[in-house]
Amino acid sequence: QVQLVESGGGLVQAGGSLRLSCAASGHTLRSYITGWFRQAPGKEREFVAAIRWSDGNIKLADFVKGRFTISRDSANNMVYLQMNSLKPEDTAVYYCAANPDTRAIVTSYKFYNYWGQGTQVTVSS
Repeated sequence: QVQLVESGGGLVQAGGSLRLSCAASGHTLRSYITGWFRQAPGKEREFVAAIRWSDGNIKLADFVKGRFTISRDSANNMVYLQMNSLKPEDTAVYYCAANPDTRAIVTSYKFYNYWGQGTQVTVSS
């Protein structure tokens, strides 16, 4: 079983950048698809990005394409979400999650078995 811990959230002005980190322990992330989701108050948890470690295949939500990137650090068992050109509507709690089924990158949070505690991102206008 893998444990996930996010960090890197904070308050930033619109147009700014943040890099979120997800540190894994207990198991290598090479056996998972690792994703980032976010949830704003009163809204459903939504898919942001995911990466399959075996081949580096990446999927991004349309609303972050061109602004966010996801990457992995195999040596340190970590995943990152680089967020640029942040907008107020990006304000949410961001969660790191892992899915042991690596056949395809799925965007529904229901398929991700392991979750971190979340990190708050607030973008001011």
